Amino acid sequence: MSQAKIGIIGGSGLYKMEALKDVEEVQIETPFGSPSDALIVGTLDRTRVAFLARHGRNHHLLPSELPFRANIYAMKSLGVEYLISASAVGSLQEEAKPLDMVVPDQFIDRTKNRISTFFGDGIVAHVAFGDPICLNLAKVLGDSVESLNLIDVALHRGGTYVCMEGPAFSTKAESHLHRSWGATIIGMTNLPEAKLAREAEIAYATLALVTDYDCWHCDHDNVTVEMVIANLQRNAVNAQKVIQETVRRLSENPPTSEAHSALKYAILTPMDKVSVAAKERLGLLLKKYLY
Repeated sequence: MSQAKIGIIGGSGLYKMEALKDVEEVQIETPFGSPSDALIVGTLDRTRVAFLARHGRNHHLLPSELPFRANIYAMKSLGVEYLISASAVGSLQEEAKPLDMVVPDQFIDRTKNRISTFFGDGIVAHVAFGDPICLNLAKVLGDSVESLNLIDVALHRGGTYVCMEGPAFSTKAESHLHRSWGATIIGMTNLPEAKLAREAEIAYATLALVTDYDCWHCDHDNVTVEMVIANLQRNAVNAQKVIQETVRRLSENPPTSEAHSALKYAILTPMDKVSVAAKERLGLLLKKYLY
């Protein structure tokens, strides 16, 4: 099976990477089912990367239907150590305007029906998650955005991503509540990914692409579907440029990450007490701790 140290998850509007060469489509079955789609492994500036369309290449999966565990497990099975998640978001702050990019460093969980751990069923682990984003990877991502001088795009380093359940958007009361918490952006997908990536010892960072203001904003009612789609398309073009530059920098100077040893002190169940079924299910994650 092809291997890639860098993974990319594309959200709404980003269903493929145009610059990928020597492309191979990889079907992966995991102990947690099938990923959202086939993973696309290809070369980006002499570096092998793995790409996955989060909602499927035809956008057929709701946020609550996403096979988060299968997606992250599949990336891990390809050898991914750094995972860049590109995601469309709404803005909760005036300064984060449509077309801007945010590299958040915190999350607030407002989901209700998401399985966000590989553990359970015979093995217990509690990973540290105070800093849910790999800050070193986030810095490379932010530096890449800044270096490109994208037209009409401002970069916001840091900030809080509210992850809501969906698929309906927020009520105005909820939107104002999220603003009162000091949150910057809102989306429906990235927190389960971040939790699972940490358990899989993969460095994870979000490239959040603002499509519009959330419903707190006085201009929100004037936003049309056509405007949002146009912003999605422009964001997708810009995101590909940023990802390509980030991959180049990562390949030249991969940063250290605390995520790469996240399970070292996290597993509470003694290994000799872990069931055979759990060891088989999680062998990919546990192999360096089994002996």
